[in-house]
Amino acid sequence: MKDPGRDWEDGTPERLYVITGGRSGPLQSTTTLDLVTLIIARSGPRPGMQPEHAAIMRLCQSPLSVAEVSAYLGLPVSVVTVLLGDLLAAQQVISRPPVAPAQLPDLALIEAVIDGLRKL
Repeated sequence: MKDPGRDWEDGTPERLYVITGGRSGPLQSTTTLDLVTLIIARSGPRPGMQPEHAAIMRLCQSPLSVAEVSAYLGLPVSVVTVLLGDLLAAQQVISRPPVAPAQLPDLALIEAVIDGLRKL
């Protein structure tokens, strides 16, 4: 039989509803968060913060992706994006897109360089 005192420690829908305050999205949607968006805390957790918000603040002292935050907290990405939206609105975290992949040089240029090196 399940211990009723441990209901808050699992991923029940009721717990997730309470964590997000019943919301399915952030209060203010100024930034789009996807799985690879990097999150950086501006400071440490403040007294009186919701435990999940405080955990995010502790985790994100160095940049972490939304997917990593979700994995470390053991919460669905949808719940984490709501929590991150709260922290972004309060300007307690910074979000930034991941570093764009490097653009490869033109293949013709590479071939020209190789030809030039062979002629040396």
